[in-house]
Amino acid sequence: MAPIYDYKALNAAGKSIKGTIDSENQKAARQKLKKQGLTVVDIGEKTAKSTASSGGIPFLSGRISVREVSMATRQIASLVKANVPLVEAIAAVVDQTEKPALKWILAQVKQDVNEGLTLAKATAKHPKAFDTIFINMIEAGESSGTLGVVLIKLADLKEAQLRLRSKVIGGMTYPVLMLIVATGLMVGIFTFVMPKLAGVFESMKKPMPPTTVFLMWVSDMLVSYWYAIGAAAFTAWSLFFKYIRSSTGKPKWDTFKLKMPIFGELVQLIAVTRFSSTLSTLLSSGVPILNAMTIAKNLVDNIPIANAIQQARENITEGQSIAEPLKRSGMFPSMMLHMIAIGEKTGELPDMLQNVASNYEEQVNTKIDSMTTLLEPIMIIGMGGMVGFIVLSVFVPLMEIQNVTK
Repeated sequence: MAPIYDYKALNAAGKSIKGTIDSENQKAARQKLKKQGLTVVDIGEKTAKSTASSGGIPFLSGRISVREVSMATRQIASLVKANVPLVEAIAAVVDQTEKPALKWILAQVKQDVNEGLTLAKATAKHPKAFDTIFINMIEAGESSGTLGVVLIKLADLKEAQLRLRSKVIGGMTYPVLMLIVATGLMVGIFTFVMPKLAGVFESMKKPMPPTTVFLMWVSDMLVSYWYAIGAAAFTAWSLFFKYIRSSTGKPKWDTFKLKMPIFGELVQLIAVTRFSSTLSTLLSSGVPILNAMTIAKNLVDNIPIANAIQQARENITEGQSIAEPLKRSGMFPSMMLHMIAIGEKTGELPDMLQNVASNYEEQVNTKIDSMTTLLEPIMIIGMGGMVGFIVLSVFVPLMEIQNVTK
């Protein structure tokens, strides 16, 4: 039994249309299409392979974003909280979903749940769409009978992560674009303008200042060996990324990022916000604290901070507190440690962690805005300084030579 079919049909006007339909079998799918006033020309089962390759762009059409999963989760949650049976809720979302890859996966999940699997086990079959957090929280919600509430919290968590990522990307977009423009401008000057000016100096047979000689040398290198410079830059970039992703390089790179001026504090705040928000959501959803700490640790994406979380997890197994090993690591802000300690004493750790996450998310937004505001004039000054240096080194001596000639 296949839940989704690709079809080609003719409408009442005789126009050919294509689409997908969710049904228990091919016969039922044909009947559904007939009720819609369509005459089926061709219909066939939709498989994972065909889903990924539909549209002629396998990579793009098969990719499922966090936002799409979050929206589907919230829709299912709303229906489940309204006492709609889970299978019917998933089926309704399948009908509303337009992304072929996600539609196929949700249909498979619906089929597995209909055949007796739990939602956690059904989603675990699709790790590219549903991560460890999703599966653990669903399992906790099903075991505690609070699946609707857990699904809403899960959607909230994913949306918070998306907001944070969008803020970071949005804040860095303008400075990066300015850097690209500045680099392109400099390359253009050294590649096209400087060689012509060099010819002018040579024709006048006048000695050039040292700075002018240096700029002419840079221009000559770019024009004559651009392919070697490009290959070297690409190789260096590739080796650098390979190193910072390796087991040896990543810890050192993560430590360096935390120590960077201005950016280091932002990296720390982002990691702390992600950890607090994830742990709060997991604990409030009924996930055991040891499992929750492991999941939260893996989401931090910073080795020194992850090691501190792992140490805190080991302390819990020995009956100790979470706050103390986090404090010893020196990786976490004092306010967060104080609130965690209070939360442990009062039994309100999830609420305290959520307050921490909300507070630091605001701080991250403020810092990104401040950094963007600060980077703009710095980059403008930098670009102006480079252009000014070129003018002083090339055009001023050129004008002096022309005046002497006259």
